[in-house]
Amino acid sequence: MPPTDRFVISFAAEPPQQELAAGRWAEALREQFLAACADIDADGEEIGAAGEVRWFPDRSLYGRTYVPAVARTELGYELFGYVSFSVDAAGEPEEFEARADFTGDVAEANPDWELDLNEMVLGDWRGEAGERAEMTLVWGVPLVAGGAVVTAELADHAVDQCGLADQRFTLIAPDNYRGDYLEVKLWSRLGEQLAAESLYAEEDELDDGPDDDGTGEDGPDDGGAGQSDEDA
Repeated sequence: MPPTDRFVISFAAEPPQQELAAGRWAEALREQFLAACADIDADGEEIGAAGEVRWFPDRSLYGRTYVPAVARTELGYELFGYVSFSVDAAGEPEEFEARADFTGDVAEANPDWELDLNEMVLGDWRGEAGERAEMTLVWGVPLVAGGAVVTAELADHAVDQCGLADQRFTLIAPDNYRGDYLEVKLWSRLGEQLAAESLYAEEDELDDGPDDDGTGEDGPDDGGAGQSDEDA
């Protein structure tokens, strides 16, 4: 094949290695996630306590495994984030870390959504001429039926994919690179595209009011991206 003009890291993360978290393992992860939820700075807003935690497929990158999660509160907010860990020589998890945030922008209030997405930036990847991509953890569920696989595309170039597990998926992919932004697509088993969502709101969907964090700045749909582990 000839050289490509889209020289960007692709399929960097390991595919899921475990079943969706359950039992004692889910309880251990829940403890970490709820601790991160308790540390959320809601700027004085009452968001409520987490209900059932839904876990998403694990993905591993740079020696750490990330297990995303979402939970609703009794006040109608959605808590989202992840628990990450490394593995010791005996294969046991250690060095747990967790991040969490919240949003009031939920799927029920957005009937036009085809995919319900959450995202958080994990760090940077440095490309040509010092250009940087944001390595982004993306997880969610399809809101249309018939899907089997979800891909992440950057300028129509597939950079990650994940099969659905109980209608849930997790991706780790480069975003915001050379003016290109991720688009997440849902595919059937026969390779038919069923849905597509950008991580970013279209310009005509944005208004002049404040977003969830009260800044009024344009940004990713769920407000989760834009912060790396180095900034957390």
